[in-house]
Amino acid sequence: MSAENKAENMGKKAKGKVKEAAGRAVGNERLTAKGQAEKSAADLKQAGEKAKDALKD
Repeated sequence: MSAENKAENMGKKAKGKVKEAAGRAVGNERLTAKGQAEKSAADLKQAGEKAKDALKD
């Protein structure tokens, strides 16, 4: 996995965590759900990158 992709995925995951926390803090369920979705998407991309790396070896 390239360092660039890893950093991008970590950034997206962090952004999702912030949105989720902000949504919970203000009681906005939509924002909380959006943050959770962004975290999940970043995790899936990260898993895909790891699978690609495993196949290369």
